[in-house]
Amino acid sequence: MAYQRVVAKFGTGLLTAGTDHLDLSVMADLVGQVAKLQRQGQAVIIVSSGAVAAGRHKLHIEGERKDIPFKQVLAAVGQSHLMQCYEQLFAWYHITVAQALLTRADLSQRSGYLNARNTLLALLELRVVPIINENDVVAVEELAGATFGDNDNLSAMVANLVDADLLVLLGETAGLYTADPHQHPEARLVPLVEKVDESIEKLAQDTTSPQGIGGMATKIEAAQLATASGVAVVIADGREPDVLVRLAAGDKMGTFFPPATEKLESRRRWLLGAPVKGQLVVDGGVQKALRERNHSLLPIGVKSVEGQFQRGDIVAIVDGTGKRIACGVANYSSQDLTRLVGQHSNKIAQILGYEYGEEIVHRDNLVKW
Repeated sequence: MAYQRVVAKFGTGLLTAGTDHLDLSVMADLVGQVAKLQRQGQAVIIVSSGAVAAGRHKLHIEGERKDIPFKQVLAAVGQSHLMQCYEQLFAWYHITVAQALLTRADLSQRSGYLNARNTLLALLELRVVPIINENDVVAVEELAGATFGDNDNLSAMVANLVDADLLVLLGETAGLYTADPHQHPEARLVPLVEKVDESIEKLAQDTTSPQGIGGMATKIEAAQLATASGVAVVIADGREPDVLVRLAAGDKMGTFFPPATEKLESRRRWLLGAPVKGQLVVDGGVQKALRERNHSLLPIGVKSVEGQFQRGDIVAIVDGTGKRIACGVANYSSQDLTRLVGQHSNKIAQILGYEYGEEIVHRDNLVKW
């Protein structure tokens, strides 16, 4: 089984090869694998650590300092260096990259979630490789060691955000073991975790590396978050030859966590379980298109707008009798939509003075009733 949309998280220890600086040979190998996947028609989003380590090396800082503002300084300096390395390495393959710095707050709000999702999906359509990192300069929670602020969990959130098929967490360990392999040579790799329960959590004793923030415990948390959203997860050793290419092809390596639910069902629960803020009445042609084909809802098919809602709210899509046929995330507010009813999509910018896309509700954010 080949996975078509992959989120790959590269840990600090992997990118630095255990040193105090970015290892360009390691990065070049990983970039080459991403380029190969793209040539095969697969899409890859990178969630990359390493900014703080890069900043420390760039400023010739030795030793550890625990104060948050100083680590934010290192992140600010190192992030540009990290991106410069990626940009130069991907240029060998004539691939354009894009930087996206996110915080927990960005994805907790509907509008931020929608903006981030639309941007990342648009980048993938243009065959641009998004490179994502926590915005360390403002995300104090991550640098303070808060559980939800590490890049392992960020990568799980991104995988859910873009409906990824596979999340790969690459570091310096081959996966989850029955004991810490550094201290117990007899430790055995756990190849498959059907469900994250108390016994699995006990195995994931956090062995945080000097360079990075997360350990096995955060990877297990990330796996639990992603699999609950219908995404398969693998924890593997990023130093293995062609590890990313092989995992994306469905090879068995590391520790595999199968999806806990179908993506459609997970998305259906999110959309259908959310409170509806308003509704859009559509004509007969649109009703048929939504029921029988995987179409987005365009303004020309909307007959009227009912209720007050904001961009990013959940709205019901109903027929002329008020019968609900679908629901989804609105790309425009009710105030905007009252001006767009029955209009062609190419007139949105002219009417509003701005646009968030040609769709009122994108098909990726729509579930049929």
